Amino acid sequence: MKTIVSAEPTSGEDGGKFDPELFDFLRELRQNNNREWFTANKERYETFVLQPLLRFVEAFGSRLGEISPHFMADARRMGGSIFRIYRDTRFSSDKSPYKTNAAAHFRHSSAAKDVHAPGFYLHLEQGRCLGGGGSWHPDRESLGKIRDRIVAAPAEWESVRASGIALDGDSLKRPPTGYPADHHYVQDLKRKDFFVMTSFSDAEVCSSDFVDRYLAACKDAAPLVRFLTTALDLPF
Repeated sequence: MKTIVSAEPTSGEDGGKFDPELFDFLRELRQNNNREWFTANKERYETFVLQPLLRFVEAFGSRLGEISPHFMADARRMGGSIFRIYRDTRFSSDKSPYKTNAAAHFRHSSAAKDVHAPGFYLHLEQGRCLGGGGSWHPDRESLGKIRDRIVAAPAEWESVRASGIALDGDSLKRPPTGYPADHHYVQDLKRKDFFVMTSFSDAEVCSSDFVDRYLAACKDAAPLVRFLTTALDLPF
């Protein structure tokens, strides 16, 4: 997935705050997912979706250091990246040209261009807003390192699980080749994704303290992200 890294966020006291118009636009886009409608409404997209999201990235960037100094949140540099609204339809039967959600990913500074690298994620969609962190669809080598770390450092993984996180994502039906079927954490070894997300209502997203709410969700996910970055020989 490509990201926008060149747009400049505008300053203002509402940094990090979203307007309900964000969800109005995304709902209408779902109903009119075509280039003609989007072109006619592009100014609304920039005003209520893109610019507020850029401001949020900037506002969250000043708080991300509370979790780790190794994750970047600056939309003008590699790191805190705004996902493009344009869909890649080359290999999809759905030829709708636009995504009907807004999203950002705050990635490790050593893997800033890799959407699958450990990091923190924000997904905004009417009735389905999520925030948290982890690794989605890591490549084969990275997935192997994560599984090996679970086997080699079970106490560390136990600490992650004891933090109360509820892991989400896809899993294999059987244990991966080379790993014991009777391992204490075999269900986790089957995982193809390692992430945890917190749900937010549309109203919470539009509240003045949403940066704080999102930061709390990322802090909840931090034990998992720490484990994943360590497994990949990255600093946390």
